[in-house]
Amino acid sequence: MTGTLTIVGVGPGLAELITPAAAAAIASATDLIGYGPYLDRVTSTSPGQIRHASDNRVELDRARHALALARDGKQVAVVSGGDPGVFAMAAAVFEAVEAGPVAWRDLDIRVEPGVTAMLAAAAEVGAPLGGDFCAISLSDNLKSWTTIRRRLEAAAAADFVVALYNPLSKARPHQLGEAFALLRQIKPASTVVVMVRAAGSGDVGRIITTLGEVDPDKADMRTLVLIGSSATRLIAREGKSPFVYTLRREVEGGA
Repeated sequence: MTGTLTIVGVGPGLAELITPAAAAAIASATDLIGYGPYLDRVTSTSPGQIRHASDNRVELDRARHALALARDGKQVAVVSGGDPGVFAMAAAVFEAVEAGPVAWRDLDIRVEPGVTAMLAAAAEVGAPLGGDFCAISLSDNLKSWTTIRRRLEAAAAADFVVALYNPLSKARPHQLGEAFALLRQIKPASTVVVMVRAAGSGDVGRIITTLGEVDPDKADMRTLVLIGSSATRLIAREGKSPFVYTLRREVEGGA
């Protein structure tokens, strides 16, 4: 079996945020597979390289296609936004491997990491992930809203900084507002909230506010939301946006 499959993360947008290892895997591939807009980020091509673009909600079909090509001897790169292991294609590929033909388990499968959205968003404002943190997707396509609510409550009670992926969409425009309302029952209204749109893309939008004043309508699917902990701080700067950071040490009176 000579085929290979590499799952690569192309970062949040800017070409310079793609790692050299991910770029090398893309350049050496005979076939690129991915969601169309993510494939569009790959501007360099190799002679004879074939692109297989697909819709956003067919992750398992995309994974099976990639595995079948690799089984046939192709050098396949599955292109994912951000980091492929964070709410992205790496898990879909391994889910397909587990449920698929036994021969797929013998394939040479590698994961090349990328800059995920919460890291890119954090870097835009300072160091809000400097202490303990967790990431939760608000998408209920693959899990129930009841489960999401339970995880939000647990994260807030444990005083984690919380990174919210997939905060809202046209199909579920109210969930971010519901998430903020739930968090207000547990965390102080003064809790720092950061919303970064299109982090790492060259067209960044930043909002630094509080849990008591945050407006969910300012977010969209390209927004990463960070909910601070009791150790998250603002450093005021005259005429400029404040720096946001989270203390690495425990705060007296915190969770």
